[in-house]
Amino acid sequence: MIIRILDEGQYDVPEASLAKLEALDAKLNTAIEAGDESGFASCLEELLSSVRQEGSPVDASTIVPSDLTLPHEGVTLEELKELLSSEPLEEAPEGV
Repeated sequence: MIIRILDEGQYDVPEASLAKLEALDAKLNTAIEAGDESGFASCLEELLSSVRQEGSPVDASTIVPSDLTLPHEGVTLEELKELLSSEPLEEAPEGV
């Protein structure tokens, strides 16, 4: 699975690590839903650290789609909510 950490790069994470990462993601989502800034920061730091430890960096010159994108280290809960609520890019009209 390819996981992108914004402002950092991509990591190729083996399937065997996904259960651990999913558990951390669940903790992160709980903190987000509760509006727990310190819990969010702690869970995000642990999740990003685990992706870096479990995964192998993808060469920056290699272009591969990401299966999952995580926010950059140090993002606040408010910044994340703003990022998640932003409107998706509109598709270009046909023929353009």
